[in-house]
Amino acid sequence: MSTDNQQNLIAGDLQKLIEEATNARNCALARYSNFCVGAALEAEGGGVFTGCNIESAAYEQTICAERVAIWKALSEGERRFKRLAVVVDTERLTPPCGACRQVIWEFCGDIPVVLANLRGDTETLQMRDLLPRPFDANFLEETGVEKK
Repeated sequence: MSTDNQQNLIAGDLQKLIEEATNARNCALARYSNFCVGAALEAEGGGVFTGCNIESAAYEQTICAERVAIWKALSEGERRFKRLAVVVDTERLTPPCGACRQVIWEFCGDIPVVLANLRGDTETLQMRDLLPRPFDANFLEETGVEKK
């Protein structure tokens, strides 16, 4: 396969992932902030797990789209991930919040995170750039706690 064909295939796969995240965004329950987010997490085996943000009147009970997608994938037995797409309806591309960055790092590692909006803008960042100097299980090993 030529390099151009490979790049077109990768671009098409990425577009499908963004479409999955966009469709998930349509299911968001954001009645307080009206800030709807969709996420699609691609497992190394090719499966895609989606999530949307769900808000509660007790704001601390609100859950982000990225964590919903990750929890769904983990609950289905997936443990290795290829990339994550996050879609919002803002002019500026919106990165995951701090809590999501921690969860993405801890369960997905240094994967590419694709930021997209409904206008078709995209940007891909590595998790190490979104969460420099992360706290993870490696620090717990220093205390003698075993990593599971």
